[in-house]
Amino acid sequence: MLRFVIGPARELIPDPGGRLPGRGLWLAAQDGVLRKALKQGAFARAARGQVIVPADLGAFVVSALRQRVKDFLGFARRGGEAVAGREAVLEWLRAGRVALVVQASDGSPAERERLLGRRELPVLAPLSGEALGAVFGRDRVVHVAVAPGKLAQGLLVEAERLAGFEMDAGHGPA
Repeated sequence: MLRFVIGPARELIPDPGGRLPGRGLWLAAQDGVLRKALKQGAFARAARGQVIVPADLGAFVVSALRQRVKDFLGFARRGGEAVAGREAVLEWLRAGRVALVVQASDGSPAERERLLGRRELPVLAPLSGEALGAVFGRDRVVHVAVAPGKLAQGLLVEAERLAGFEMDAGHGPA
């Protein structure tokens, strides 16, 4: 689910963090659902009045969700719950410390298979190698391992929400 609120000027504002003040208007986190709601005037009905919809609402939602994924990865990195790079990820895999693997969207699927071997782990590919690298202070990162915990669970949720918009809208990962 994705929350929206109505701003002071009656503008529709995505609130992926669920923290903005005001009564939330909730939709399934899918581009097709958002388009249908906009077409049918669902936000205006729910808000009991006119709502100003930004022209680039879909792109803004995708950007906000990508930022949430980056934030969760950054929290995990700073908390010692994520490592980047092939060797570090392999070390964590051997030690059994991995809840999920994040791979660059422009990374090689064959390399991911070699890295994981026969391990059954969730694999996410929400961001490009450059975007992952920015989170870890590098030029480019292809593989990230995330330890079990609340940050891994939150990352799964955020990546799923992002995928709902990218798959439906045809936006490529950045």
